[in-house]
Amino acid sequence: MATLKEYKEYILEQLNLLDNITCRSMMGEYLLYYDGILFGGIYDNRLLIKIVESNKKYNLQEQIPYKNAKPMFLVDNIEDKELVREIVLESCKDLANKKK
Repeated sequence: MATLKEYKEYILEQLNLLDNITCRSMMGEYLLYYDGILFGGIYDNRLLIKIVESNKKYNLQEQIPYKNAKPMFLVDNIEDKELVREIVLESCKDLANKKK
């Protein structure tokens, strides 16, 4: 099942506390970037983020975005924009450090 365009727009609205969020379409789903760092995506109407050390403290549920993919964390408290912002910022900080 592909993600609905309306759901993508809703997620982007919930991420509006963050500048420099970009979204790329990929085979009916969407990849999400913050400051050029791929941190997650919208898969089957679910906001999923990469698992890194800093976001484990949120006790998020692991889910598989698509067949044969690595597990990611489900962000299910999407209405809490501050929390979502915090999770994305901490995750991207870890991901940027991994690149170096």
